[in-house]
Amino acid sequence: MLLLIGGSLALTPMLTAQSGANPLTSWTVTIALPPRLMAAHPATLAVLGVDGKLAPGVRVELSDGRTVTTDRTGRAIFNAPATGGYLIARGSGASAAALIDPAVGESEPKTAAIPPIVSVGDRFWVCGAGLRGRADEDGITINGKLAVVLAASPVCLVALPAASAQPGPAAVSAEAPGVQWNARTTLVSLEFAPPQPTLKPGQKGQLVIRVRGSDEKIGIIAQNHTPEVLRFLRGDTQDLVTSGGPENSATVAVQAISSGDFSFNARLVPSPDAPSAERYLRAAAALAPKDLQHRISDLAHRIAEEPRQAEHIRIAVEKLAATTIEGDLRTLLDAAQAAL
Repeated sequence: MLLLIGGSLALTPMLTAQSGANPLTSWTVTIALPPRLMAAHPATLAVLGVDGKLAPGVRVELSDGRTVTTDRTGRAIFNAPATGGYLIARGSGASAAALIDPAVGESEPKTAAIPPIVSVGDRFWVCGAGLRGRADEDGITINGKLAVVLAASPVCLVALPAASAQPGPAAVSAEAPGVQWNARTTLVSLEFAPPQPTLKPGQKGQLVIRVRGSDEKIGIIAQNHTPEVLRFLRGDTQDLVTSGGPENSATVAVQAISSGDFSFNARLVPSPDAPSAERYLRAAAALAPKDLQHRISDLAHRIAEEPRQAEHIRIAVEKLAATTIEGDLRTLLDAAQAAL
């Protein structure tokens, strides 16, 4: 994220997760859930504060009526519901959703699935059978460096690369008692260059988002948090594709509106997971007002029948979520969008 402070620019470091006590404001947390849970089996969620550190002592309400509180490591262990297709966790103004899979036996193949591209400064998932729902019983290394396991279930983990992880090809190893997987991905970092020279109110220019670690064309979503200071000329949320090649980058056309601080973020477009998106959309349709039920069900049908249209459907879900008030419906729509 870039900040313009008193006419000078400073690059804010990527957030990292660490255990230990830290003060929180009630609206600054993020809840990390495994993308999939196993019915009636243990799972671990995590809460991170605005500083990216694991946050102890945070109460989290589960959609089945239970409440858990994060321990000194910023995590909480619970059993997934035995029935139902999804679980929502809510706490301190944040929420997250996870799908619930039926319980499976130990004979399931122990192979790993991981996104083909992972950001060095962001959470990523690894899914497959044979894991443990207690995060401290699982381990992940990237190029031999231990990653932080934030959340876990018997079928998925959520982890954060080590702060020292370097962009480029990466060998990933996931371990649990009696299980070891090996997989490969590519680590990338996103770096930002401000307009040069510094813009004055009314002037136009470009922000440059550079990718290190890959020369492939990569999808990026850029979101503007301060449009009253710096306006994105093509919308405050933009889908970008980098140029590829040794100078891999994408640009955002901007206009300075007023003097002051500005901030934005950029993240990788996720690899589409059409089956998960469909499940979230069907769950959302069941909660939606009657005037939206058909629209959401139609999106679920489209992603099931036309998974190659994931990008277009994601944009449609994003627009729908933007006009939906905070609550379980919005959480499910956001989860569907993240799966696309």
